[in-house]
Amino acid sequence: MKTAAGFAYLYLIFLIALLSVAAAATTAIYRYDRIRSEEAELQRIGAEFRQALHRFRDSRPERAYPASLDELLLDRRSYPYKRHLRKLYYDPITRKQDWGLVVRAGRIVGVHSISDKAPMKVAGFSAEDAAFKGSAHYSDWVFLAAPDAGRGKPVDNGRAN
Repeated sequence: MKTAAGFAYLYLIFLIALLSVAAAATTAIYRYDRIRSEEAELQRIGAEFRQALHRFRDSRPERAYPASLDELLLDRRSYPYKRHLRKLYYDPITRKQDWGLVVRAGRIVGVHSISDKAPMKVAGFSAEDAAFKGSAHYSDWVFLAAPDAGRGKPVDNGRAN
C-alpha cells in the first residue's frame, strides 16, 4: 500500500510541473500575440494618418500639409468643413495620444511612435512601409505622407496637441 501512495505523490508532482510549464508557455504565447496585435494596430493607425495627410494636402489647390494634427480632425480651410481623420488615435505601443511629428517647413508631413522599444516585426512589410525593415525601435517606423520628404529620422520630434 505504501508504494501506491508514493507513486501517486510522484504523479502529482509531475502533474504540477507539467501544468507549470504549460502555463508559462501560454503566457509567452499570449505576450507575443499581444505584441503582434499592437504592431499591426500601429501600422493600421499609421496608414490612416498617412492617408489623412494625403487627403488634407490634396483637398486644396495650394497642396499644403497641416500645421497641427487638430487640423486633420476638422479642416476649416473651406466650407463645408472636412474631417480627414475621425479622431486622434492613441499609440498602441505607448498607449498615449502623443505622437512624434515629422515637420518640414512648419507643416506635418508624417508621424511616428515615440516608443524606444524594439519591434518584434523586422521584415515582411508592405511596399509603403518597406523602410521599416530592420528598424531598431518603433520610433523608426515613420509614416510619411510626403513622397519628397524622404525616409529616415524626423526633423522635429514635437508632440501632438
